[in-house]
Amino acid sequence: VQLQASGGGSVQAGGSLKLSCAASGDIFGDYARGWFRQGPGKDTQFVAALSPDDTRTYYRDSVKGRFTISNDNAKNTFYLQMSNLKPEDTAVYFCALGLGAVTATGMDYRGKGTLVTVSS
Repeated sequence: VQLQASGGGSVQAGGSLKLSCAASGDIFGDYARGWFRQGPGKDTQFVAALSPDDTRTYYRDSVKGRFTISNDNAKNTFYLQMSNLKPEDTAVYFCALGLGAVTATGMDYRGKGTLVTVSS
């Protein structure tokens, strides 16, 4: 499975971006899908995740109410809609898959990142 993230860019605080993660293989049903980020000089942070059966979503506290993870099974693609962006959201965002669950220390597949820059 290969993952390709896209949709990053530069926005002002309060703006929105939608990230996409396209998977080369059939991932749905077995893999949890997640978004992570790494800011300058920071460790990898969990951002959001979707359970393999699409019934549960998880978010880090600082993005709750602003970010939404979703997927499109037909396109083998999942998304991260980011709204009301803040400068502290600036980071390289990448998508990942984990069999059953996906965490910052437990990923089975990881894509290359896409840079999100939020200016004040």
